Amino acid sequence: MSEIANKLLEGTSKPAPRPAMLVLEDGAAFRGTSCAAEGEVYGEICFNTSLEGYLEVVTDPSYAGQIVTMTYPQIGNYGVNPDDAQAGEPALRGLVVRDMCTAPSNWRSVLSLPDYLRDHGVVAVEGVDTRALVRHVRDCGAQRAVLSTVDVDEASLLRKVRASEPLVGQNLAATVSCEKPHAVGAGDLPASHAFAVAPAVPACHRVVAYDCGAKRSILQNLVRSGCELTVVPWDTPAEEVLAMAPDGVFLSNGPGDPEAVEGTYSQVEKILGQVPVFGICLGHQMIAKAAGAAIEKLKFGHRGGNHPVMNLLTGRVEITAQNHGFGLVFPSLGELVPELSGGFKGHEDDLRFWARAGIAPVVDNPRFGRIRLTHVNLNDGTAEGVAFLDIPAFSVQYHPEASPGPTDAHYLFTAFGRLMDGREDYLDIDIAADRLAGWTFGEQAATVAGAEGGSHA
Repeated sequence: MSEIANKLLEGTSKPAPRPAMLVLEDGAAFRGTSCAAEGEVYGEICFNTSLEGYLEVVTDPSYAGQIVTMTYPQIGNYGVNPDDAQAGEPALRGLVVRDMCTAPSNWRSVLSLPDYLRDHGVVAVEGVDTRALVRHVRDCGAQRAVLSTVDVDEASLLRKVRASEPLVGQNLAATVSCEKPHAVGAGDLPASHAFAVAPAVPACHRVVAYDCGAKRSILQNLVRSGCELTVVPWDTPAEEVLAMAPDGVFLSNGPGDPEAVEGTYSQVEKILGQVPVFGICLGHQMIAKAAGAAIEKLKFGHRGGNHPVMNLLTGRVEITAQNHGFGLVFPSLGELVPELSGGFKGHEDDLRFWARAGIAPVVDNPRFGRIRLTHVNLNDGTAEGVAFLDIPAFSVQYHPEASPGPTDAHYLFTAFGRLMDGREDYLDIDIAADRLAGWTFGEQAATVAGAEGGSHA
């Protein structure tokens, strides 16, 4: 930067610029300035389209092994409250933003995002043309990348990134799972969330949750919906889980290549059919792997809080929060059952076909019987949810806990409780009525609406 530009910056909240560079393995390079910890990190480049919730993104264990680009232009403007963190430490490798706010303004803010990132040793860069970067990843696909504040030589960084380890084949779930079983209860819910979220309902179901990189808010939502929760490491033997006599088993989100997490899906295969099972994100893929399905790597993944998903059972569209780079290949679960699939006999690669047809197709799985496709991504036609018809189990590819993101999918926690109660109609829920369940502003809105209705009577 020029001397006059540096002089102008000295009079603002921005620190003196320090050069940083991001280089992708295909040779694409993006220059910027460091805005957090110093260092050099390697990972798979990805992007998140959420408008808010940057702290939840930074601390989501599902981002282990990745360098995350935020598409929203200014990040950090409302600061950081540690109660909103999804794990004790950030798991991502690095962060890329257009503009980093160093002087946040919000009544809940405890410190700035740059200070939080520095405290936790996270390398971050600002001043990058994130629109150009995202377009490049969309066109060319996910790939290895290096982010450095100590080496800004393009040729040097390109050599390094091409020699780095790819994400495919790594068991990253093992790096972010808990070390030993532990309980999560109502006493673990953040007191600072009470202004918006209602207290937990009394526990009525005993649930064991496999931690493959679980976000705190997902576990908190299980507790709020009435689960007495025991969290176990990713590779806990099925025999130990079943010996706890749970009413249900939950399979969490998590990072990386699902093919590498055999320690989980080999145990899930033993649990399916024994107790009700609910899986999300990586947990959805663990159920699919247990059923013998194939998993594909998506070109650039789904990450953000605005992904439209159609519930094929109800025809309703949910705006969902997602974070994954792999997905279920639905046809690999088995052959279609024509009499339960609108008479159709052949699979479709683009699952939006079933959304247009208004049909939730069913396959005959060699291991677990009939499995129904319940949810489809309307952006690219990939599988977003399945329900087993002959055993009590279902799963979705997205995150229903809204941290960050919309609350459309909250009904899935309600559905899990109904499944554990033995109800066959567990997924038959009015999502419009359920989406504000547990939020105090939902109760306040109902109270105001009631008062207004009374005043007009």
